[in-house]
Amino acid sequence: MQEIDKSISFDGRDIRLKVGLLAPQAGGSVLIQSGETAVLVTATRSGGREGIDFLPLLVDYEERLYAAGRIPGGFLRREGRPPEKVTLTSRLIDRPLRPLFPSWLRDDIQIVATTMSMDEQVPPDVLAVTGASIAVLQAQIPFYGPMAAVRVGLVGDDFIINPTFKEIEAGDLDLIVAGSPDGVIMVEAGANQLPEQDIIEAIDFGYEAVRALIEAQRDLMTQLGIELVREEPPVVDSTLEDFIRDRATTQIKQVLTHFDQDKHERDAALDEIKEKEIIAPIEALPEDDPLRVASTNSKAIGNTFKALTKELMRRQITEDGVRVDGRKLDEVRPVSCRVGLLPSRVHGSGLFNRGLTQVLSTATLGTPGDAQDLDDLHPEEEKRYLHHYNFPPYSVGETRPMRSPGRREIGHGALAERAIIPVLPPKETFPYVLRVVSEVLSSNGSTSMGSVCGSTLALMDAGVPIIKPVSGAAMGLIKEKDEIRILTDIQGIEDFLGDMDFKVAGTDTGITALQMDMKITGLSMETIAEAIQKARPARLHILDKMLAVIDKPRPEMSNYAPRLLTIKIDPEQIGMVIGPGGKTIKGITEQTGAKVDIEDDGTVTVSAIEGEKAKKAIQIIQGMTRKLHEGDVYSGRVTRIIPIGAFVEVLPGKEGMIHISQLADYRVGKVEDEVAVGDEVVVKVREIDNKGRLNLTRLGIHPDEAAAARAAAAV
Repeated sequence: MQEIDKSISFDGRDIRLKVGLLAPQAGGSVLIQSGETAVLVTATRSGGREGIDFLPLLVDYEERLYAAGRIPGGFLRREGRPPEKVTLTSRLIDRPLRPLFPSWLRDDIQIVATTMSMDEQVPPDVLAVTGASIAVLQAQIPFYGPMAAVRVGLVGDDFIINPTFKEIEAGDLDLIVAGSPDGVIMVEAGANQLPEQDIIEAIDFGYEAVRALIEAQRDLMTQLGIELVREEPPVVDSTLEDFIRDRATTQIKQVLTHFDQDKHERDAALDEIKEKEIIAPIEALPEDDPLRVASTNSKAIGNTFKALTKELMRRQITEDGVRVDGRKLDEVRPVSCRVGLLPSRVHGSGLFNRGLTQVLSTATLGTPGDAQDLDDLHPEEEKRYLHHYNFPPYSVGETRPMRSPGRREIGHGALAERAIIPVLPPKETFPYVLRVVSEVLSSNGSTSMGSVCGSTLALMDAGVPIIKPVSGAAMGLIKEKDEIRILTDIQGIEDFLGDMDFKVAGTDTGITALQMDMKITGLSMETIAEAIQKARPARLHILDKMLAVIDKPRPEMSNYAPRLLTIKIDPEQIGMVIGPGGKTIKGITEQTGAKVDIEDDGTVTVSAIEGEKAKKAIQIIQGMTRKLHEGDVYSGRVTRIIPIGAFVEVLPGKEGMIHISQLADYRVGKVEDEVAVGDEVVVKVREIDNKGRLNLTRLGIHPDEAAAARAAAAV
């Protein structure tokens, strides 16, 4: 393949594409670069495997620390388990790419995106998404593209395409828009309670840039002499489809209009139809019967039956405006909430029910030392709010091995985390590290938004002073030719058989998080705007149900939550507080039972379950770091005696020595004749030597000074 170097400029940002240079044995490859961030993206296709009835698409995003001039930590000194951000970026590439492959394609396809270089300006994720489309086009895989993605930021009143990390942090919006020639295909966003109209305008603004990138890809393919591949679907024998349609259509319609059934009853009824009306009659046929031959593939009957069920359910919605549970298109399932369900050892808990979906969220308050350290290419060094989402098999009535969190669990947790972050109190006034865990106990659609609602309940139950409560709803879509129906609060079957899953979370003021995924090749801005607007009354309805249970954060935290006290010290004194090898800070912990965390800017946070322990540790640190002056008078305690004098702790953690000659205004024979360990004595700072040591005296102290010192010590 010829080597081409192409640049694209829009909105003051440049994107550079290099093809035909790297990875020549991959089906397609591109080095896509902006600033000093460069991502190599490859696409490779191999023949399909026997018995596969889905698209085996594998998307891997890889980060190499050499990209930022760093050597990995740890014993092995090489990259290990991928960080959460890597997993989320893999999902970000997969989600807009997957719907653009033909539904009949069964070949193995692998996309690998590797960040080869990265500055602290340009995020690599949207570059990787666009690069995946270019690589697939080069590999000449059947594809309804091109596809591209951009990030949209909002700084002040201005939208920015592909903002830098600093602009994202300073702005009120971090939105990613991916699109195809047919329209928007994916949206991912975090926002600072922005109104719906602002979000709609941002998506529209981003899609304009997406269209420019799509045209650039078409120009590039023309230069390379590559045409877009649109293979014809394989011819399918309709014998089995006709048989199932004739025997099962009426019965399936009856099940779909039996509105008082729950999910399990409906699934059981459909399984019974499939067994009695389809499988049993086919198995009774001779082995050489054409119908039995057509159904020899064990998955053929199930897939054909599911396709008919999908068709009938969608037709019922588009033609009759009726959903499988009898709800109106804009109706939310019954909602109920509880807080404080678990004992107070759990700092806060919230149970959220919406229909058959049930999520139990717990909130744990931790100390600054509990923050998660991040060791990846991105500028953030730690996370102070963590949301973890668990989806056990019993939540859908199934059995399967339970392993570490998969991509879906990590993605849903990140979405709920993004929805809550804008309403958390600032670190300066609430220095706790927070962890929320959402346990999905029952699932029938929209568990991620259930996690958002459960998180809000748990945080308020824990006494976290969030700015505003957050709720969320998942919107769906059925599109048949020109007929479009938007569904509010979709359940499992509507998600599974529908065309869109659009999750919207926010407060009564505005949106805090969005995530839209499509199963079709694109959606118009008009339909997206309608879905966003229709989500608002659903969110507010759910929020009212939540506020009826707990309308504001509890004034008191759990007795088992740590109490935090924070002070500021001179950064130059950090080493003194820590001590050689951490000896001093460990001593404070042993003496008081409190945990001490010190940040580089001199912020000291002391935590303990019992507040008095934290106060004691604070007093010690304040004493150690307080600057003393010659002539200051203190009431202190004698801590030890040596032949030439006595040591007195004048402030917590700060000692000075009284020389034997300064114990009295007469000659003292032995130190023990004047003081003993444990005695309370009033002393004056006589001198602070060049090493910072305190020399004390009991001479020349006025009675008023002594009285004031004793009174201060008593406090």
